[in-house]
Amino acid sequence: MSFWFAVLRQAGRNLRQTWPSQFMTLLTVSLSVLIFAFFFLVYNNMLNVGDKLGDDLRLIVYLEEEPGPEMQAQLKRKILAFDEVDEIRFISKTDAYQRFSEQLGENRDVLDDMPQDFLPASVEVVPLKNLSSLSQVKNFSDYLSKLPGTIKVQYGQDWIERFYYFTRLLSIIVLLSGGLLILTSVFMVSYTIRLTILGRQAELELLKLVGATNNYIRTPFLLEGLLQGLIGSTAGILSLYGLFHWVELKFAGPGILSIFEFTFFHPQTVVTIIAISIVLCAVGSYSSMQKFLRI
Repeated sequence: MSFWFAVLRQAGRNLRQTWPSQFMTLLTVSLSVLIFAFFFLVYNNMLNVGDKLGDDLRLIVYLEEEPGPEMQAQLKRKILAFDEVDEIRFISKTDAYQRFSEQLGENRDVLDDMPQDFLPASVEVVPLKNLSSLSQVKNFSDYLSKLPGTIKVQYGQDWIERFYYFTRLLSIIVLLSGGLLILTSVFMVSYTIRLTILGRQAELELLKLVGATNNYIRTPFLLEGLLQGLIGSTAGILSLYGLFHWVELKFAGPGILSIFEFTFFHPQTVVTIIAISIVLCAVGSYSSMQKFLRI
């Protein structure tokens, strides 16, 4: 108990003596965690949005002629030959007309002079949820376009491609911000510990001469790095949490934020981010001790 009391007192003394550099290091770690966690949060929510949108993904195969029972069975066999699907629905020309009329709502009277068979028959293919990547969907679409009697295949190509490339861009940004977190945490903590060591080198050598153990001398510096990681990452996460709820309140109401449910990190993710930050700062502290602490 006396050992840890002395170590904590020594660490507190170090923090007081070098508080300007300690504050700048704390601010840098907080901002790094905030930047990384922000893009990681956006990326996670975009993946959740993609999963929900993927639940409504369907490929519509427009046909030249309305298929009879034998043709329907043949088309179904050919579709299942590519992969298992969740559902296959054959839409007749009359069904397509009725559906289009319902979608028009109050404006359905524009169809009064139109024949009920002017829309093409189609096949709606609902893929399995594991058929989620853009390349898989494209391959499936190309395969369906070669079915006999097919005019065109649609599956919302534009928004799927844009969303896919947007999530790819976000993943790159998350990796870059993660690299920024690693570099800034290790470098800034290492630099701060270095300043503290150089400023107290004579005192540390004197402590060694009077019998202080290596653990007694090293532990306060390691503790500084741990505290920088803990306080800095916690401050960054709390700032992001406040920003998240401000955005929720500011943009509450009709709009995209009301269509999709955006959520904050799970507690396990928060603990993981804080733990990684603590480890990185501890690594920075340890590397500085190994290089500059001559005891």
